[in-house]
Amino acid sequence: MHESTGSQRDAASTIFNLPNYRVIDAVDLPDGGRRVVIASTVPPGCPSCGVLATKVHSRRSQQVRDVPVAGAAVVVWAKRRWFCLEPACARGTFAEATEQIPRYARSTTRLRDQVVSAVIRSGRAASEVARAHGVSWWLVQAALSAAAVVLPDVDDVRVRRLGVDEHRYRSVRWFRTDEGAWRRFEPWMTTLVDLATGQVLGIVDGRDSRAVGDWLAQRSEQWRERIEIVAIDPSAAFRKALRTWLPRAAVSVDKFHLVKLGNDMVTTVRQRLARTHRGRRGRKDDPAWAHRMLLLRGGDTLTPRAWERLERVFRTDDPTDELSASWGIKEQLRRLLATDTLAQAWQERMRMGYFVQIANMPEATKLYDTVVTWWDAIEVLIVTGATTAKVEAGNTGIKNIKRTGRGFRNAENYRTRILLTSAARTVA
Repeated sequence: MHESTGSQRDAASTIFNLPNYRVIDAVDLPDGGRRVVIASTVPPGCPSCGVLATKVHSRRSQQVRDVPVAGAAVVVWAKRRWFCLEPACARGTFAEATEQIPRYARSTTRLRDQVVSAVIRSGRAASEVARAHGVSWWLVQAALSAAAVVLPDVDDVRVRRLGVDEHRYRSVRWFRTDEGAWRRFEPWMTTLVDLATGQVLGIVDGRDSRAVGDWLAQRSEQWRERIEIVAIDPSAAFRKALRTWLPRAAVSVDKFHLVKLGNDMVTTVRQRLARTHRGRRGRKDDPAWAHRMLLLRGGDTLTPRAWERLERVFRTDDPTDELSASWGIKEQLRRLLATDTLAQAWQERMRMGYFVQIANMPEATKLYDTVVTWWDAIEVLIVTGATTAKVEAGNTGIKNIKRTGRGFRNAENYRTRILLTSAARTVA
């Protein structure tokens, strides 16, 4: 039996709009749905020899999942099996397959593309997308996993500036040890980001040197040699891994984390003074506690009214002048980090050291020791301006993914979703 492999695109086929297919029948179902029968218009080529077939062997109906077109519909493919008439070909017959419905597929390519887009670009949960499209969660996750496979390999991404920072994968949990004691467990994950584009390159378990080191060890030597600057928070574990695997890269410490250390120093001093002079924690009627957030603001951002309130705190709730001294040291740190040249930075560091020596407080001394320890990385920060801002932005997106999914039990699915979302945003 011979039949033509071509077809004319009629009105129904145009409305259904499935590439390389035509609608040959459509009926209403008793339950209110529709049944659409389609047939392929692609010339059937033998998968072994490539010769076009002209003789049909048999026909059968195959139900396939497709996107809703003017509502849900049952799509049936009138699938044909063809003879291969090439004498030199060992294959006798073959079933037709198209780009929209590949071999062994039970759903159209456009359906899989649509569910991936709904999850990745629209930020919807996989379970919600599955319900909206009338498919299983497993199909959505399989489509996401297949999309992740075709992502560019990390070694093919030309990265010159790398950012490293951590985030919590789950909430803090407590468990009992063999001795019966309770132990706190914080499930951390470390994010590695291309600072030029903001694309997430990898996510590893933990936040220690081994986790980051193992990820860097998997990269090619050429990829590692290309890295010029790495921005991190003041983490000795991260720096240890970088010294081992990226010895030629300059390490930059993040400005935000250093300022946070200064703010933490002010808070620690305020809490110590409250316990020492009042024998208790701060209360809302204590000026220092009531204006605790004002103490953490930068001096260059204060309005005249805010300055008056800050000076009132120092007059009424700072008998030893230690609180005002800690605030001044914190501001000196901010001035140091705002410098433009290494000479200015060195002068501000010497001034900060003098203030710390005069204040003679353990909290301020500890902060200054941290500045001295990380001074080489601070100089890189001042010269290059490399920070972990894009890593923090990536972590914010990761947290939104976690909230949308109501948590992830499978860490690999979590990584897949993160990498796909980040790659889609980078391309956009």
